Amino acid sequence: MSSIFNELENIFHEPNRLAIVSALSGAPKGRTFTELKAECNLTDGNLSRHIVALEKAGVIKTEKTFVANRPRTTAMLSNTGRKSFLKYLDSLERVLKHAAKRATSEDARLPHGAKATKA
Repeated sequence: MSSIFNELENIFHEPNRLAIVSALSGAPKGRTFTELKAECNLTDGNLSRHIVALEKAGVIKTEKTFVANRPRTTAMLSNTGRKSFLKYLDSLERVLKHAAKRATSEDARLPHGAKATKA
């Protein structure tokens, strides 16, 4: 039996990776390591670890260059990553709508085990 929850991809569901991919989704030319670090409020080590995980999953690609003799790493969403992220967002939206519908139903407001009665 399939569930809407099965469609949520773990690669995006971790909060820091969600922040990274969200930041990259609006940057077709990518963001530098320094920009991502500041925007996502991550340490060098934490950002590096998540970049490696996202790159291994094919979600992002990185480009290493030198600017004024200093190394610069730029990360950008891959085409596959962008498609997968949009699918994830669609799935997440359905899960959230489902949860909101259940949380606001009359049965959700009753004590556990109680049944709604019709007047």
